[in-house]
Amino acid sequence: MTERSVTDPTDTHRRRRDRLRARLAEVGADHMLVSDLVNVRYLSGFTGSNAALVVGSDAGDDAIATDGRYITQVADQAPDLEAVIDRACAPALLSRVSTSPIAVEEHALTVTAWRTLTDLSGERGTRLVASGRLVEDLRSVKDEDEIALLREACLIGDTALAALVEDGVLVPGRTEREVARALEFGMYAAGADDIAFETIVATGANSAIPHHRPTDAVLSSGDLVKIDFGSVVGGYHSDMTRTFVLERAADWQHEIYELVATAQRAGREALAPDVEAAAVDAAARSLIADAGYGDNYVHGLGHGVGLQIHEAPSIGATAPGTLPCGAAVTVEPGVYLPGRGGVRIEDTLVVREGDAELLTTTDRTFRIV
Repeated sequence: MTERSVTDPTDTHRRRRDRLRARLAEVGADHMLVSDLVNVRYLSGFTGSNAALVVGSDAGDDAIATDGRYITQVADQAPDLEAVIDRACAPALLSRVSTSPIAVEEHALTVTAWRTLTDLSGERGTRLVASGRLVEDLRSVKDEDEIALLREACLIGDTALAALVEDGVLVPGRTEREVARALEFGMYAAGADDIAFETIVATGANSAIPHHRPTDAVLSSGDLVKIDFGSVVGGYHSDMTRTFVLERAADWQHEIYELVATAQRAGREALAPDVEAAAVDAAARSLIADAGYGDNYVHGLGHGVGLQIHEAPSIGATAPGTLPCGAAVTVEPGVYLPGRGGVRIEDTLVVREGDAELLTTTDRTFRIV
């Protein structure tokens, strides 16, 4: 496996909060109450299932709240933050803030939670404002520690898939479920903390279903087999798709595979800082459309990956904005022919100045196994 960074995580999380602190003025706030658990983890390192975080214009105001189950864990994972132990995490922190406006993650709150916070704010004479997706915007640019974890997660995926093929698991007679479980076991054996999502193994006509869930369908000679999977290392997710043909290939399978491979390469090559996300999608989509398969490409080109398997930025025909340098994204065009089969090829990359850094390295050439 790759060597991980030795950066002190406490310093990393403090720098992330400082970056958020510098942007509070954008939403006209003096403090921000963070209640989305993924964002709490990003800003503090805490991974418990109940938490909230307050970040103030002064670093001395920062504090984290969780309940009594996590007293030891919060002290270990967020040692630089004052810990408030209260099951009602967000209200407990809001009660400590006397100045306003206070930004809240309205998109991460239930109606009940929103009413609780607005009522409490009214009683205290403070005012709440919407934060928008300030933290998600920060998360869209990965630091080198995050990229190191992504690189390791991707290497685990490459290693496990190679072992699956070399060990003769991907052969006629196996079921989709058997192949999926074997691949997941291989990722754990290679060092994964977890799997990134339910592994997709889709054989024959099932390969034309973009997000098919593995069944007892039996792999057969001549089938396209689409495998979409990933691992998790230190909370960071990898994502890769490869499509194989078992034993013998038909001309139409080779045709759509080469088309998707060409489009996928065009999408990878279009990745660059400050390029419009929709233009990257168009670089791949136009090739598939020009070949007459536009109606058979039914999803966006890619998405961000990190602490979540799907996060900002998105890459699609209607995706807003441009790609920042340091974004970790997938490029995954596909062609799906209902009742016959489909091909998707997907890689995880980091947007860099010059060429994007390719994190998933398994060969993309047409392969009969």
